[in-house]
Amino acid sequence: MSYKSILVHLDTSARAHPRLELALQLAYQFHARLMGVFSTYIPAPHAFFVMAGTAGYYEEHEPQRHEHCAALERLVHAELARAKVAGQWIAANGYANDVVPPYARLADLIVLGQTDPKDPESFVSEQFVEHIVLSAGRPALILPAAGSFAKPGKHVLIAWDGSREATRAIHDAMPFLSLASNVTLLTVNATRAEPPRYRIPGADIALTVARHGVKVDVREMTADSDTSIGDVLLSQAAESSCDMIVMGAYAHSRLHEVVLGGATRTILKSMTVPVLLSH
Repeated sequence: MSYKSILVHLDTSARAHPRLELALQLAYQFHARLMGVFSTYIPAPHAFFVMAGTAGYYEEHEPQRHEHCAALERLVHAELARAKVAGQWIAANGYANDVVPPYARLADLIVLGQTDPKDPESFVSEQFVEHIVLSAGRPALILPAAGSFAKPGKHVLIAWDGSREATRAIHDAMPFLSLASNVTLLTVNATRAEPPRYRIPGADIALTVARHGVKVDVREMTADSDTSIGDVLLSQAAESSCDMIVMGAYAHSRLHEVVLGGATRTILKSMTVPVLLSH
């Protein structure tokens, strides 16, 4: 199993070029075709603007948006040629939450950037990353808005709670896992009061992964009920020098072993390493 098509979302933010560079590295590594999809902020179709000057803002700045788009298109073609990666440029015109998902559903892997509150250009649409993760049906690799990152996947941390979403994430991440030097599978509060027949131990899914030739280190932790599971994951990733987290997105498992919806929101807000999300 490998990724044969990768989509990277591009915009006018400061992190667009580093995001493109990492996507090119992944495309080269997996011998994949790369789609560079350009989409910036455009008001939602149902939005209603009444403030003075707002209605004309987008029309006035349209030439500037076209200029940014043309410059980025030239960059993408140049970088594809330099990296010797097959690919294409797509300008997705329209509201991002409407126009990007159809392209995302054609890719084996989606590369997105975390919204940066310090860079207004990184805001594309309301809850853009969450919308793509929930609507595309494909795994999304989210890159943090701060810091610099080498190609991820050397030491991978898997968040396991026995849910459908966590299971999907593991299988979606298999191309990374099969190449990783170290894989750690972490469960948190896995021994709460659920009946054993409902619980899928980390050791069981680790055995499934091992059949793909991946050696997995299984760890179990107990955290206080008032401790954020997302913070536990980030802390463990830092302590273990992991360069990537794999987790299910917005899983509401009756097992309550590790990843709840709140953990997803914490990760998306405070991520310190690239995170592969699947739903």
